[in-house]
Amino acid sequence: MAGSFAPLREPVFRRIWTASLLSNFGQLILGVGAAWEMVRLTPSAGMVALVQTALMAPLMLVAVPAGALADMFDRRRIAMTGLAFSAASATLLTLLSSAGHATPWLILAFCFLIGSGVALYSPAWQSSITEQVGAAHLPAAIALGTISYNVARSFGPALGGAIVLAAGAQAAFAVNAFCYLPLLLTFFLWRRTPLPSRLPPEQMHRAIVSGIRYALHAAPIRIVLVRAFLFGLAGASAAALAPLIAKTLLGGDAAIYGLLLGASGVGAVAGALLVGPLRDHFGTQGITAVLSLLGGGALALAGASRALPLTCFALALAGGANILTIALFNVSVQLSAPRWVTARALSLFSSALTGGIAIGAALWGAVAVRLSVDMALYLSGVAMAVMPLIGWLFPLPALDETDVEPFILGNEPEVGLALTRRSGPVIIEIDYDVDPARARDFYGTMLEVQRTRLRNGGFNWSIARDIADPALWTERYQCPTWGDYLHMRERFTQADKAVQSRAGSFNRSPGGLRVRRRLERPFGSVRWRSDSPDPRQEGLGYIGP
Repeated sequence: MAGSFAPLREPVFRRIWTASLLSNFGQLILGVGAAWEMVRLTPSAGMVALVQTALMAPLMLVAVPAGALADMFDRRRIAMTGLAFSAASATLLTLLSSAGHATPWLILAFCFLIGSGVALYSPAWQSSITEQVGAAHLPAAIALGTISYNVARSFGPALGGAIVLAAGAQAAFAVNAFCYLPLLLTFFLWRRTPLPSRLPPEQMHRAIVSGIRYALHAAPIRIVLVRAFLFGLAGASAAALAPLIAKTLLGGDAAIYGLLLGASGVGAVAGALLVGPLRDHFGTQGITAVLSLLGGGALALAGASRALPLTCFALALAGGANILTIALFNVSVQLSAPRWVTARALSLFSSALTGGIAIGAALWGAVAVRLSVDMALYLSGVAMAVMPLIGWLFPLPALDETDVEPFILGNEPEVGLALTRRSGPVIIEIDYDVDPARARDFYGTMLEVQRTRLRNGGFNWSIARDIADPALWTERYQCPTWGDYLHMRERFTQADKAVQSRAGSFNRSPGGLRVRRRLERPFGSVRWRSDSPDPRQEGLGYIGP
């Protein structure tokens, strides 16, 4: 168990984690205060329910652009920007509410703004964990992050209710604004040393596309995204139906609902403490299958139970299995993604999981309305029990942390044209002289090369064999601009180098591989009057194939 808290020995991580615990309390206190103020302002149950939607929607809508920003710029500054925006929005909400100007739509708007700041902060914080702890402690550090949230989830709503009861919703808004400040100060005091980039940042839309393409063409991340979405879809019933479990199955009131939430949070905290030991002993693939079966059984037990202690036990079990699985998937994403795309991969993971939970909540709610609450829990349990089959069909590849370490390409091509970052498209052709007897093996290796080209930024990849000379093969791919090609070269990892080396070993030419880089439709390289340099990119040369 001591290993579960080992990351807290790192001073930077310990300070940020402690401050994040306070900010998580503030976020949950905001939810209670906003919901209570909404009840006071309007009798509409739909408007009250929209409070949680307004707080959670940014996690889906803002997460991917936020991940791109965190990869493009200093993650510390991006985290500080998100926290400052949330604190400022919460402060303004407090002032407007205290002045009597609060309306239902105003509260929803500010909940969305505060949630947007948190969504901007989250990928920057998660992707920077690897800079605060070593790889050996990364699973435990991620688990501690989930513990922070679930400790707040267990006690935050009760604390928020007490604050609202004692001083009103405006006090809850003020507490929320204050809770962001220690975390903002902690990031401000962190003397992070950013790794210098040899290239200017990508444009936002290109950065988003690059992140999505990497996830689509990188099997470890693609599989985690699919499985996280399906897991969220299958297991969303516990949180979505908790109020109905308390009222319909147990005949209880809001106090019983609070106990169920607390039981789920306690189970989640206990489960998070086991992330490191279970992953080390059983591996992610095996333990996620067991956790799915355990979570499915717990949901079925919650549906069958009419006793409060038994239901609390079932939801604690489900909460533990849920958080363990999510944390293990999170670890897989962080260990599978190179540094240049880590924040974007994590934001896509968050969007996939949140999207699955959102759709699953609506699905199991509809089943509860159409059939019954207990039947919805039974069917959700069955869906969870199917997850091991999904895992068998889409297994998680074995991970080697050294595979995603960057590899600097040393050979620089000859450039005779006056290129700017916007010049393009750029065509790259590579000739291989391969023994025809080894053609089948070479072709199989080139399919691996294809995946590296596509996930790093190449388009329209192809491999062709010369009709007159069967030993001559030509690999061809395209980059939209010269700047995209330069960024692609910066993304090479040790794993990419190993694949390229295997492909190059088939080449028999004594002069090595022949590489041609061509400017397609080179109209801009032919000047009819005078040179018209690109003012934004003037002076940018070539840095490295």
